Amino acid sequence: MRSAVIVSVMTVLIALFVSSGAEAGVAEGKKAFEAGKCASCHQIAGPASEKTIKDQLAKKGPELWYSGSKFKAGFLEKWLTNPQPIRPLVYNSLSERNRGGHPSLPAKEARDVAEYLMSLKSADVKALGIQPRDTPKGRVMFIKKQSCYGCHTVNVKGKAVGGLTGPSLSNASERLNPDWIYAYLSHPKAFKPVKMMPVYTGIINDADMKELTAYVGGLR
Repeated sequence: MRSAVIVSVMTVLIALFVSSGAEAGVAEGKKAFEAGKCASCHQIAGPASEKTIKDQLAKKGPELWYSGSKFKAGFLEKWLTNPQPIRPLVYNSLSERNRGGHPSLPAKEARDVAEYLMSLKSADVKALGIQPRDTPKGRVMFIKKQSCYGCHTVNVKGKAVGGLTGPSLSNASERLNPDWIYAYLSHPKAFKPVKMMPVYTGIINDADMKELTAYVGGLR
């Protein structure tokens, strides 16, 4: 009986320690984010603020107010220590190549900033538990029926192929939460009201939407 009580108390103490550590990381990450004036390029409070194309073009970088819903755990920390372009073209450009240049962060700061950004979530993303996989139906929709590769780069036999106007989907399996992919495909204007991303609701049925989501979420 006594040993069971001790184990229970230890479990609670460990949980409290982990929780307080995470909260400290979020707080420190927020401080670092603000000190770096990252909000001058990235929107961190939702919902989406742009109302017109002009509003969108005025933005210098992607929105981060739904980072915790969009990205997989661990991705942001890794990316912040060694930033590599995700978009082939400069944000909001249709022709200028993205040469990179995003500041990198020391490991501790990257971990804290990542924890802060992962605490930012969107109520529009529901936990559906969609599992990424190379589904034939999803592949056909991506390549043939919806021609997604016309805007997005993907890896084919070790080579990058596809369009340049959207973010690359190479290694999407390491970066994107499938539940967010589904939410974005279903309701893109909840995240980017004036983006030219097609709205598939009413065009693709829900089962096929999930197949496409699983395929995109499994891209490497």
